[in-house]
Amino acid sequence: MDVAGSLRGYFDLTRAGNAVTSGVLTFIGAYVTGSAFDAPIAALAAVLATVAGVGGGNAINDYFDRDIDAINAPERPIPRGAVSPRGAFAFSVLLFVTAVVLALTLPRLAIGIALVNLVALVAYTKLFKGLPGAGNAVVAYLGGSTFLFGAAAVATPGSAAIVLFALAALSTLAREIVKDVEDIDGDRAEGLNTLPIAIGERRSLQLAGVLVVVAVLVSPAPYLFGALGGSYLVAVVPALVVLLYATYRSFDDPTAGQSVLKYGMLIAALAFVIGRAVPLS
Repeated sequence: MDVAGSLRGYFDLTRAGNAVTSGVLTFIGAYVTGSAFDAPIAALAAVLATVAGVGGGNAINDYFDRDIDAINAPERPIPRGAVSPRGAFAFSVLLFVTAVVLALTLPRLAIGIALVNLVALVAYTKLFKGLPGAGNAVVAYLGGSTFLFGAAAVATPGSAAIVLFALAALSTLAREIVKDVEDIDGDRAEGLNTLPIAIGERRSLQLAGVLVVVAVLVSPAPYLFGALGGSYLVAVVPALVVLLYATYRSFDDPTAGQSVLKYGMLIAALAFVIGRAVPLS
Protein backbone atom coordinates (compact mmCIF):
# COMPACT_ATOMS: atom_id res chain seq x y z
CA MET A 1 0.00 0.00 0.00
CA ASP A 2 1.39 3.40 -1.04
CA VAL A 3 0.69 5.46 2.09
CA ALA A 4 2.27 8.62 0.67
CA GLY A 5 0.24 8.30 -2.52
CA SER A 6 -2.95 7.75 -0.54
CA LEU A 7 -2.32 10.78 1.67
CA ARG A 8 -1.63 12.86 -1.43
CA GLY A 9 -4.87 11.59 -2.89
CA TYR A 10 -6.91 12.74 0.12
CA PHE A 11 -5.13 16.09 0.01
CA ASP A 12 -5.95 16.46 -3.69
CA LEU A 13 -9.60 15.64 -3.02
CA THR A 14 -9.97 18.86 -1.01
CA ARG A 15 -8.54 21.06 -3.79
CA ALA A 16 -6.60 22.72 -0.99
CA GLY A 17 -5.86 25.94 -2.87
CA ASN A 18 -9.56 26.52 -3.44
CA ALA A 19 -10.45 25.63 0.15
CA VAL A 20 -7.78 27.89 1.68
CA THR A 21 -8.75 30.77 -0.62
CA SER A 22 -12.34 30.42 0.60
CA GLY A 23 -11.04 30.60 4.17
CA VAL A 24 -9.19 33.82 3.36
CA LEU A 25 -12.38 35.30 1.88
CA THR A 26 -14.22 34.37 5.07
CA PHE A 27 -11.63 36.28 7.09
CA ILE A 28 -12.04 39.29 4.80
CA GLY A 29 -15.78 39.17 5.51
CA ALA A 30 -15.03 39.26 9.23
CA TYR A 31 -12.42 41.98 8.79
CA VAL A 32 -14.63 44.42 6.87
CA THR A 33 -17.12 44.41 9.75
CA GLY A 34 -14.36 45.86 11.92
CA SER A 35 -14.74 43.05 14.47
CA ALA A 36 -12.36 40.32 13.30
CA PHE A 37 -9.67 41.20 15.86
CA ASP A 38 -12.24 41.84 18.60
CA ALA A 39 -13.46 38.24 18.25
CA PRO A 40 -10.39 36.34 17.02
CA ILE A 41 -11.57 32.91 18.22
CA ALA A 42 -14.86 33.24 16.32
CA ALA A 43 -13.06 34.51 13.23
CA LEU A 44 -10.63 31.57 13.34
CA ALA A 45 -13.47 29.08 13.83
CA ALA A 46 -15.28 30.54 10.82
CA VAL A 47 -12.16 30.35 8.67
CA LEU A 48 -11.45 26.73 9.63
CA ALA A 49 -15.10 25.78 9.18
CA THR A 50 -15.00 27.25 5.69
CA VAL A 51 -11.82 25.39 4.75
CA ALA A 52 -13.25 22.10 6.07
CA GLY A 53 -16.65 22.65 4.44
CA VAL A 54 -15.25 23.57 1.04
CA GLY A 55 -12.79 20.66 1.22
CA GLY A 56 -15.66 18.33 2.06
CA GLY A 57 -17.74 19.71 -0.79
CA ASN A 58 -14.89 19.16 -3.25
CA ALA A 59 -14.43 15.60 -1.98
CA ILE A 60 -18.12 14.71 -2.25
CA ASN A 61 -18.25 16.17 -5.76
CA ASP A 62 -15.34 13.93 -6.75
CA TYR A 63 -17.26 10.99 -5.29
CA PHE A 64 -20.37 11.77 -7.33
CA ASP A 65 -18.37 12.61 -10.48
CA ARG A 66 -16.07 9.59 -10.35
CA ASP A 67 -17.47 7.99 -13.52
CA ILE A 68 -17.25 11.20 -15.54
CA ASP A 69 -13.79 11.95 -14.14
CA ALA A 70 -12.62 8.52 -15.25
CA ILE A 71 -13.04 9.83 -18.81
CA ASN A 72 -12.51 13.58 -18.54
CA ALA A 73 -10.11 13.88 -15.58
CA PRO A 74 -8.30 10.56 -15.04
CA GLU A 75 -5.67 12.34 -12.94
CA ARG A 76 -8.19 12.99 -10.14
CA PRO A 77 -7.60 10.91 -6.96
CA ILE A 78 -10.43 8.37 -7.43
CA PRO A 79 -9.83 7.54 -11.12
CA ARG A 80 -6.09 7.22 -10.62
CA GLY A 81 -6.63 4.81 -7.73
CA ALA A 82 -5.12 6.94 -4.95
CA VAL A 83 -8.43 6.99 -3.02
CA SER A 84 -11.33 4.55 -3.14
CA PRO A 85 -14.88 5.86 -3.67
CA ARG A 86 -15.80 4.69 -0.17
CA GLY A 87 -12.74 6.42 1.27
CA ALA A 88 -13.59 9.68 -0.52
CA PHE A 89 -17.15 9.57 0.80
CA ALA A 90 -16.02 8.89 4.37
CA PHE A 91 -13.42 11.66 4.14
CA SER A 92 -16.03 14.15 2.95
CA VAL A 93 -18.29 13.21 5.87
CA LEU A 94 -15.40 13.75 8.29
CA LEU A 95 -14.73 17.21 6.85
CA PHE A 96 -18.41 18.14 6.94
CA VAL A 97 -18.70 17.04 10.57
CA THR A 98 -15.62 19.12 11.41
CA ALA A 99 -17.16 22.14 9.69
CA VAL A 100 -20.46 21.70 11.55
CA VAL A 101 -18.77 21.34 14.95
CA LEU A 102 -16.78 24.53 14.36
CA ALA A 103 -19.83 26.41 13.04
CA LEU A 104 -21.89 25.47 16.09
CA THR A 105 -19.57 27.62 18.22
CA LEU A 106 -20.70 30.71 16.28
CA PRO A 107 -23.79 32.97 16.45
CA ARG A 108 -27.08 31.66 15.09
CA LEU A 109 -26.98 33.57 11.80
CA ALA A 110 -23.54 32.15 11.03
CA ILE A 111 -24.79 28.64 11.91
CA GLY A 112 -27.72 29.10 9.55
CA ILE A 113 -25.45 30.22 6.70
CA ALA A 114 -23.11 27.29 7.34
CA LEU A 115 -25.93 24.73 7.27
CA VAL A 116 -27.40 26.15 4.05
CA ASN A 117 -23.95 26.08 2.47
CA LEU A 118 -23.28 22.49 3.48
CA VAL A 119 -26.59 21.36 2.01
CA ALA A 120 -25.82 23.28 -1.20
CA LEU A 121 -22.35 21.73 -1.43
CA VAL A 122 -23.76 18.21 -1.13
CA ALA A 123 -26.72 18.82 -3.44
CA TYR A 124 -24.82 20.72 -6.14
CA THR A 125 -23.68 17.79 -8.28
CA LYS A 126 -26.83 15.69 -8.04
CA LEU A 127 -29.54 18.37 -8.13
CA PHE A 128 -28.26 21.63 -9.59
CA LYS A 129 -25.25 21.00 -11.82
CA GLY A 130 -27.33 19.76 -14.76
CA LEU A 131 -29.96 22.53 -14.66
CA PRO A 132 -29.38 25.56 -16.93
CA GLY A 133 -28.26 28.44 -14.73
CA ALA A 134 -29.13 26.72 -11.45
CA GLY A 135 -25.68 25.25 -10.91
CA ASN A 136 -24.14 28.62 -11.78
CA ALA A 137 -26.37 30.34 -9.23
CA VAL A 138 -25.42 27.87 -6.49
CA VAL A 139 -21.70 28.36 -7.16
CA ALA A 140 -22.20 32.14 -7.17
CA TYR A 141 -24.08 32.08 -3.87
CA LEU A 142 -21.46 29.87 -2.25
CA GLY A 143 -18.66 32.14 -3.44
CA GLY A 144 -20.33 35.27 -2.10
CA SER A 145 -21.53 33.68 1.13
CA THR A 146 -17.99 33.18 2.42
CA PHE A 147 -17.84 36.93 3.09
CA LEU A 148 -21.28 36.94 4.70
CA PHE A 149 -20.41 33.94 6.86
CA GLY A 150 -17.23 35.60 8.10
CA ALA A 151 -19.11 38.78 8.95
CA ALA A 152 -21.91 36.90 10.73
CA ALA A 153 -19.35 34.96 12.78
CA VAL A 154 -18.11 38.08 14.56
CA ALA A 155 -20.92 40.64 14.33
CA THR A 156 -24.19 41.53 12.64
CA PRO A 157 -23.28 41.92 8.93
CA GLY A 158 -23.31 45.56 7.91
CA SER A 159 -23.67 47.18 4.51
CA ALA A 160 -20.00 46.58 3.63
CA ALA A 161 -20.28 42.80 4.13
CA ILE A 162 -23.66 42.64 2.37
CA VAL A 163 -22.39 44.58 -0.66
CA LEU A 164 -19.23 42.46 -0.72
CA PHE A 165 -21.46 39.37 -0.77
CA ALA A 166 -23.54 40.85 -3.60
CA LEU A 167 -20.50 41.89 -5.65
CA ALA A 168 -18.89 38.47 -5.26
CA ALA A 169 -22.10 36.59 -6.06
CA LEU A 170 -22.94 38.69 -9.12
CA SER A 171 -19.44 38.64 -10.57
CA THR A 172 -19.05 34.92 -9.84
CA LEU A 173 -22.37 34.20 -11.56
CA ALA A 174 -21.22 36.22 -14.57
CA ARG A 175 -17.92 34.32 -14.64
CA GLU A 176 -19.65 30.93 -14.36
CA ILE A 177 -21.88 31.81 -17.32
CA VAL A 178 -18.88 32.92 -19.40
CA LYS A 179 -17.07 29.69 -18.47
CA ASP A 180 -20.06 27.71 -19.75
CA VAL A 181 -19.83 29.62 -23.04
CA GLU A 182 -16.14 28.72 -23.15
CA ASP A 183 -16.95 25.03 -22.57
CA ILE A 184 -20.05 24.82 -24.76
CA ASP A 185 -18.65 22.37 -27.31
CA GLY A 186 -17.48 19.88 -24.70
CA ASP A 187 -20.65 20.24 -22.63
CA ARG A 188 -22.84 19.67 -25.70
CA ALA A 189 -20.83 16.58 -26.59
CA GLU A 190 -21.38 15.21 -23.06
CA GLY A 191 -25.13 15.85 -23.25
CA LEU A 192 -25.17 18.60 -20.63
CA ASN A 193 -27.78 21.37 -20.74
CA THR A 194 -25.94 24.48 -19.62
CA LEU A 195 -27.33 27.99 -19.94
CA PRO A 196 -25.53 28.82 -23.24
CA ILE A 197 -26.85 25.58 -24.73
CA ALA A 198 -30.37 26.38 -23.54
CA ILE A 199 -30.62 30.06 -24.53
CA GLY A 200 -27.64 30.63 -26.81
CA GLU A 201 -24.13 31.97 -26.38
CA ARG A 202 -24.81 35.64 -27.13
CA ARG A 203 -27.81 35.87 -24.81
CA SER A 204 -25.78 34.21 -22.08
CA LEU A 205 -22.95 36.71 -22.53
CA GLN A 206 -25.46 39.57 -22.47
CA LEU A 207 -26.87 38.25 -19.21
CA ALA A 208 -23.34 38.08 -17.77
CA GLY A 209 -22.83 41.69 -18.82
CA VAL A 210 -26.03 42.81 -17.09
CA LEU A 211 -24.92 41.07 -13.88
CA VAL A 212 -21.57 42.87 -13.92
CA VAL A 213 -23.26 46.24 -14.55
CA VAL A 214 -25.55 45.63 -11.56
CA ALA A 215 -22.48 44.80 -9.46
CA VAL A 216 -20.83 48.05 -10.56
CA LEU A 217 -23.95 50.07 -9.70
CA VAL A 218 -24.23 48.68 -6.15
CA SER A 219 -20.50 48.95 -5.40
CA PRO A 220 -20.59 52.55 -3.98
CA ALA A 221 -23.14 51.56 -1.30
CA PRO A 222 -20.61 50.96 1.56
CA TYR A 223 -19.28 54.51 1.06
CA LEU A 224 -22.73 56.07 0.69
CA PHE A 225 -23.93 54.34 3.88
CA GLY A 226 -20.80 55.41 5.77
CA ALA A 227 -19.50 51.87 6.32
CA LEU A 228 -16.24 52.50 4.45
CA GLY A 229 -14.32 55.67 3.68
CA GLY A 230 -12.99 57.34 0.59
CA SER A 231 -10.07 54.94 0.34
CA TYR A 232 -12.57 52.23 -0.59
CA LEU A 233 -13.91 54.28 -3.50
CA VAL A 234 -10.40 54.94 -4.78
CA ALA A 235 -9.43 51.26 -4.51
CA VAL A 236 -12.63 49.81 -5.96
CA VAL A 237 -12.53 51.83 -9.21
CA PRO A 238 -9.74 49.70 -10.78
CA ALA A 239 -11.71 46.55 -9.87
CA LEU A 240 -14.82 47.88 -11.59
CA VAL A 241 -12.83 48.83 -14.68
CA VAL A 242 -11.37 45.32 -14.82
CA LEU A 243 -14.81 43.72 -14.41
CA LEU A 244 -16.31 45.83 -17.19
CA TYR A 245 -13.35 45.17 -19.48
CA ALA A 246 -13.58 41.44 -18.80
CA THR A 247 -17.26 41.45 -19.73
CA TYR A 248 -16.50 43.26 -23.00
CA ARG A 249 -13.62 40.87 -23.71
CA SER A 250 -15.85 37.83 -23.14
CA PHE A 251 -17.83 38.49 -26.31
CA ASP A 252 -14.72 37.93 -28.42
CA ASP A 253 -12.74 35.58 -26.17
CA PRO A 254 -14.66 33.85 -23.35
CA THR A 255 -11.51 32.12 -22.09
CA ALA A 256 -9.70 35.41 -21.54
CA GLY A 257 -12.85 37.12 -20.30
CA GLN A 258 -13.58 34.66 -17.50
CA SER A 259 -9.94 34.72 -16.41
CA VAL A 260 -9.93 38.53 -16.19
CA LEU A 261 -13.24 38.44 -14.30
CA LYS A 262 -11.55 36.38 -11.60
CA TYR A 263 -8.84 39.00 -11.14
CA GLY A 264 -11.45 41.76 -11.01
CA MET A 265 -13.21 39.93 -8.19
CA LEU A 266 -9.97 39.61 -6.21
CA ILE A 267 -9.16 43.31 -6.69
CA ALA A 268 -12.66 44.19 -5.47
CA ALA A 269 -12.17 42.12 -2.31
CA LEU A 270 -8.86 43.91 -1.73
CA ALA A 271 -10.65 47.26 -2.09
CA PHE A 272 -12.87 46.38 0.89
CA VAL A 273 -9.80 45.52 2.95
CA ILE A 274 -8.19 48.84 2.01
CA GLY A 275 -11.42 50.65 2.81
CA ARG A 276 -11.40 49.22 6.33
CA ALA A 277 -7.64 49.54 6.92
CA VAL A 278 -7.35 53.11 5.60
CA PRO A 279 -10.55 54.92 6.65
CA LEU A 280 -10.14 58.15 4.66
CA SER A 281 -13.06 60.55 4.82
